[in-house]
Amino acid sequence: MPLSPLRRLVFSLLRRVLYFWVRSETTGPSPAQLGIDRSNPVFYVLQTPALSDLAVVDHECTRAGLPRPVLPVATGAVLEPAAFFYLTPAPDWLGRHDKRGAPPTLQRMLSLCAEDATADVQIVPVSVFWGQSPASESSPWKLLFADSWAVTGRLRRLVTILILGRKTRVQFAPPLHLQALVAHNKGHARTVRMAQRLLRVHFRQQRSAVIGPDISHRRHLVKGLLHAPWVRQAILDEVQQGHTSTEKAEKLALRYGNEIASDYTYTAIRFLEVVLSWFWNKIYDGIKVGHIQQVQAIAPGHEVIYVPCHRSHIDYLLLSYLLFRNGLTPPHIAAGINLNMPVIGGLLRRGGAFFMRRTFKGNALYAAVFNEYLHTLFTKGFPVEYFVEGGRSRTGRMLRPKPGMLAITLRSYLRSSRTPIVFVPVYIGYERILEGRTYLGELRGASKKKESIFDIFKVIGALKQRFGQVAVNFGEPIRLSAFLDETHPGWRVPPSSPGERPAWLHGATQRLGERVAQRINAAAAINPANLVALALLSTGRQALDEHALARVLDLFLALLHKVPYSPYVTVPEGDGRAMIEHARALGLVAEQRDALGRILYLDEANAVLMTYYRNNILHIFALPALLASFFQSSSRMNREQIVRFVRALYPFLQAELFIRWQLDELDAVIDQWLAAFTDQGLLTLDGDTYVRAAPSSRQFVLLTLLARGITQTLQRFYMAIALLLDHGQHELTAEQLEALCTTMAQRLSILHGLNAPEFFDKTLFRHFIETLLEVGVVFKDAQGRLGYQGRLGELAEGAAKRVLSAEVRLSIRQVALQRDHDIEPEPPTGVGENSKL
Repeated sequence: MPLSPLRRLVFSLLRRVLYFWVRSETTGPSPAQLGIDRSNPVFYVLQTPALSDLAVVDHECTRAGLPRPVLPVATGAVLEPAAFFYLTPAPDWLGRHDKRGAPPTLQRMLSLCAEDATADVQIVPVSVFWGQSPASESSPWKLLFADSWAVTGRLRRLVTILILGRKTRVQFAPPLHLQALVAHNKGHARTVRMAQRLLRVHFRQQRSAVIGPDISHRRHLVKGLLHAPWVRQAILDEVQQGHTSTEKAEKLALRYGNEIASDYTYTAIRFLEVVLSWFWNKIYDGIKVGHIQQVQAIAPGHEVIYVPCHRSHIDYLLLSYLLFRNGLTPPHIAAGINLNMPVIGGLLRRGGAFFMRRTFKGNALYAAVFNEYLHTLFTKGFPVEYFVEGGRSRTGRMLRPKPGMLAITLRSYLRSSRTPIVFVPVYIGYERILEGRTYLGELRGASKKKESIFDIFKVIGALKQRFGQVAVNFGEPIRLSAFLDETHPGWRVPPSSPGERPAWLHGATQRLGERVAQRINAAAAINPANLVALALLSTGRQALDEHALARVLDLFLALLHKVPYSPYVTVPEGDGRAMIEHARALGLVAEQRDALGRILYLDEANAVLMTYYRNNILHIFALPALLASFFQSSSRMNREQIVRFVRALYPFLQAELFIRWQLDELDAVIDQWLAAFTDQGLLTLDGDTYVRAAPSSRQFVLLTLLARGITQTLQRFYMAIALLLDHGQHELTAEQLEALCTTMAQRLSILHGLNAPEFFDKTLFRHFIETLLEVGVVFKDAQGRLGYQGRLGELAEGAAKRVLSAEVRLSIRQVALQRDHDIEPEPPTGVGENSKL
């Protein structure tokens, strides 16, 4: 941009006004270290046109004693009006940039060097950065306006100067000698392109080193989705079905792409880092991280998909924050469209969230755009995060994985498996969850509220309440190709036609979901709240004196150390008394003092809420609790009996709680737990027979408390079998049996005072019935009605006598027999409607 005397005067006034506020400094090599030859012409090149940048560079050149960029410079017999140019030419009057053309000043200087071999011109690249680096900046609002890869408008530039002008940095690079480029004898046109390429690479690397790599791919990614074959086919189908024109279908697909795609920026990531650093240390007592080193080792060269459990809305932010703080690229996160709200949605989108609708049903074009977007993320190597449970767990259990995202991932991998995919399970554990009050209402029977990010802010005001620590454990990775080789060896055979879904895909998706859930649970972070909840909820009145509770907690810790659930599980430090004090400080338990000491108990609100924290670790204690339950009604059992009954019940426990051990590992694990029971004095070994302690002993009380951890689960199993048997062969559909089980469980919870809302959770009954069908104990006839093996009643009663008290079995049988008067199964589809006519 040539500067006339008048323009130089205006520029000088602008610089003076600017420096009433702006403060700048030169970083990197000092001007003396750049090796600039004062005897040859010096030109400065800035990446993009910005008068404010030029003013800062001119100021720093004056301070350093370098030639000023706005003054004329003699080049041979020609006087250039200014000693600077922009690599990207200034925009035209419509604001458009012509990035194809070369700067005229650069072309003239290269021509000069080509004509005179003794002449040399030095091009000094200069970069201006507004705002400090994220390592030293503490203001989140300033980070919002710090430099990024996005094109900056005039208004944003003005706001940036006002907010960040006092923290401006200038970096000069060593000069590029044009004579050295001309010496390659490439010809004028190729030499110009070579100079431009060198300068572009320099600015890109310089910017990447200061503000991170350019991953704001949204500007070109969304439009590229429209050219993908599957999206083009979906557009064509829309047109052929007469729904719309090609132009309107393309606009609709583009709208879908903009609705879905993230707008990932390091500016937002740095902003969130500052905010969340305050959050984790103000609301929570920090974060414990386990096994992240394996993620750092596996991430290079792999497409990483993080699959965490979903307990809270802040799960979205927690994982990205931890990865960024540990030098890993934060992932693109699949978020529900309900979170795409004003302000919050934009910030989440810039933090890496991409939004998806709850269902794709009936919208093939949307499904094609979404699938293609996710495929693009995978093939370009962007890490991705999604929650296989679909929604947040209100009960604290691992929910049954939803197949949608896993199926999309598998289909994408079959299309292109060049980059190996690895799933990284992540367990997130809270000592006290932010949404606890919301969950408490839902656990008591209130209708589920629509998910809202503002649920978080309802509790942030309660800063006086302690929330304890957050624990994040990274589990054992799952390499997708190895998983498919193990479960479906023929997966590499291409389908007979493009787009065809292999027959094995559905089964593979289900098994992959189960494997992910098991690996998440296998990385559980056990905390004092979990163990105190497990102990107190196993008592009749949710109360124990301090000494007894400490003994129970010490037993739990001893068992966890003796038989570790997996190498990825973490166990709290300290003893039982320390854990009691920790739970008291969090306000999770109440106490009452008398002359004999303290009694710790759960009040009405916490009695329900603590079921959430108990359920976090129920899968870890399920097998030892099952073993302990065998000795409630039997004083002696030999190993062969124990193994037989465990094998009969274990598939149902594993399906509900996603326990990690497979059947071929079970015998060895049973032996480990029996040995641990013997070491703790809970059992004694008489030859091949295990004998329980006397019912009046302390050891029997401890064994009973351990057994009660799984009692309600076993009651639900027996309840479903009892209802099925009482109705008889081929009388109920799976849906009718599920409804009957739910109603019966609600009734029993009232009759027996069971304060555990998940006891009548219909999804748990549904999964139990599905497992009965999978293992072949129950089957369907042509009308979808349930039949069962003839010995089901005998086997069920035999197992129930081992694990349930006579009182509980009798109560369940009595309620089941009253079905004709109190509980009616739903009529078959269509019967109810016709009867109303």
